Amino acid sequence: MIAKPSAPQTEEELMQRAQSIAGLNLQQLAQLANVPVPDNLQRDKGWTGQLLEWHLGATAGSKPVPDFELLGIELKTIPVNRAGEPLETTYICVAPLTGCAGQTWPDSPVRIKLNRVLWVPILAERSIAVAQRIIGFPILWSPTVQEDLALQADWEELMDMIVLGQVDQITARTGEFLQIRPKAANSKVRTQGIGAHGQPIETLPRGFYLKKNFTRKILTDSALLT
Repeated sequence: MIAKPSAPQTEEELMQRAQSIAGLNLQQLAQLANVPVPDNLQRDKGWTGQLLEWHLGATAGSKPVPDFELLGIELKTIPVNRAGEPLETTYICVAPLTGCAGQTWPDSPVRIKLNRVLWVPILAERSIAVAQRIIGFPILWSPTVQEDLALQADWEELMDMIVLGQVDQITARTGEFLQIRPKAANSKVRTQGIGAHGQPIETLPRGFYLKKNFTRKILTDSALLT
């Protein structure tokens, strides 16, 4: 891989970079970065996001801070079909399963991650080879008051269930816009959680995800504004 671009210093600079790669396919982006394109993303799930991070000058790496640390902006790629519909839910962060009593929405990792997001849609239907998938027009977004309240309601419901030892009762349908799902390499991975009687238990690691109905609204609202 050739030398990574420097970190953008302003939102305007970041948007200019993101707009400059809109319309290119992943093969073209990979060639510019001098990296190979995987045949599929089953074993390289984060490859597309990492490629975009490189081009746009993201600095966070694996640190628990926004991808563009100086700007406080998180980068999220969003696979879409030809109609502009999101193809999957969007991972936000790990869900804490212990030590979370007393945590509040404004200070939660979910709220911090979603404070300011650069969404980059990618035309990524399964019938399209990875190399030919196309970068869409970027959207710089922050939640409205109504969106923030709706996400807070979901988050509080989900966190209450964790604190009350009901983590194993949480399903992908719990929450209107925000969900918690298992996030592990395989079903043998375990982490500590809280049982129904407050006792320590072993359970699958979980992650917070935005449901497609929420990201669809972001894409639709953006299209109406342009």
